[in-house]
Amino acid sequence: MSIAVASFAIFAASQVGTPGPANMALLATGARYGVRAALPFVAGVSLGKQLVIWPVGFGLLQLADSAPWVFQALKWVSAAYVIWLAWKVANLRLGQGDPASSAPGFAAGLIVHPLNPKAWAMIVAGFTGFVTPGGDPFVATATIAAILLATQIVLHTVWTLAGDQIARTLAGTPSEPYLMYTLAALTVASVLFVLFGGGT
Repeated sequence: MSIAVASFAIFAASQVGTPGPANMALLATGARYGVRAALPFVAGVSLGKQLVIWPVGFGLLQLADSAPWVFQALKWVSAAYVIWLAWKVANLRLGQGDPASSAPGFAAGLIVHPLNPKAWAMIVAGFTGFVTPGGDPFVATATIAAILLATQIVLHTVWTLAGDQIARTLAGTPSEPYLMYTLAALTVASVLFVLFGGGT
């Protein structure tokens, strides 16, 4: 096998399970709309990382060497997108309107990871740190893709459920606006840390 499967699985869990732009968006979505209405968004977020994994596995890293400005531009586009998400979160209130009709859907979730610098850093680190040079690129890419997808299905759902449980406690209370402001601030802080603090 051309990839250290067990080591990468531990790495994947540590990265997917920790706070970042995607998990903050999932937490906020669960808090605002509830788990059931948020499931299409969760599915989109989970599958969206595949849009990054496969191109990286088949040579996109070479583009990083020849045109590093592409990845620099991606960082700033992703920062703008996440800050826009945070602004929306800050202005939402729990339990307003019909959750099922207004929750972000599959397509909205699908673009979260392609515009998430933490996802790119995690995937690049996975290929450079856990894949043996000279191995079959398809096998390595498929293995990384499968491990990350399984990890995301579990841990992204946990983050969404956590938001739902927080909302059940705080919805309609004087603390509700502060919850949304805090989620928005954490969303911005997570992407700024990735951009400027060297986090993955």
